[in-house]
Amino acid sequence: MTEGMVIDLGVKAITLVLLICGPILGFGLVAGLAIAVFQAVTSIQEMTLTFVPKIIAVILALALFGNWMLQSTLIFTTDVFMNLPNYVR
Repeated sequence: MTEGMVIDLGVKAITLVLLICGPILGFGLVAGLAIAVFQAVTSIQEMTLTFVPKIIAVILALALFGNWMLQSTLIFTTDVFMNLPNYVR
């Protein structure tokens, strides 16, 4: 296994992680910002108010993008296992 193969595999893994985490973090960020604006406008400073909408947003993101995330992970894992003999050399 050459250095180039290790770097290529690492870049693919990090790219996949960023692509998979992106929608979940994005939905959580948008929900958090919306709740922060709502709290600033209404002067409601309830700490528990921020958690439920964020959890709902993350679950919604998982429901919308879960199939794509799973397929992307399966494709990457299958590719790693199929190329395992090349990595061992």
